Amino acid sequence: MPIQIEPLWWITAVEAPVVAALFWMIHGLRRDVHARIERGDQRDSDALTRTRDDLAQFKLEVARTYVPLSLIRDLDRRLSDHLVRIEAKIEEVSRASIAVAQAARRAEERE
Repeated sequence: MPIQIEPLWWITAVEAPVVAALFWMIHGLRRDVHARIERGDQRDSDALTRTRDDLAQFKLEVARTYVPLSLIRDLDRRLSDHLVRIEAKIEEVSRASIAVAQAARRAEERE
């Protein structure tokens, strides 16, 4: 005698709310996991910002305490001297270009 398979539509009707509940649970868990990841990223970002600020403060403290004032004064003097030399060169080039422009203007007037 052959085995007759009857449709089991009643199982689907009974399982539908269970499947919907499972889907809703999985969706809620997924949303919760994404929210936790975002909060973790924000905490990491805040911690990184604090660490960078602390490092900057430490660098300033090192610069203040470990570099002798005489070296800072010497560096300041050398930089100032160099800037004065650059300024003198710029003025010299400016004067030369003005002289060239005046000479060119005089040459045009003669022609």
